[in-house]
Amino acid sequence: MWIIEPDGDPTGLPIREIIHLDTIVCDAHLIGVYGEAFLPRGLTFNHSLDIFRAYYVNEYIDHHTYEIAY
Repeated sequence: MWIIEPDGDPTGLPIREIIHLDTIVCDAHLIGVYGEAFLPRGLTFNHSLDIFRAYYVNEYIDHHTYEIAY
């Protein structure tokens, strides 16, 4: 699986953009790279984009979609 990381500006702040809905080709199944430490008990999917610094892209969830994107 590929590992991706959010992009940042020179000061380390995340770069954010508005993406128009008509430009999205498909969704992506991301799995947080959490290392060897335990995850907190109260963690929900709502927090996952904020606490992980890198993600695995699950290319096996729908291989036909990833033939288009990659």
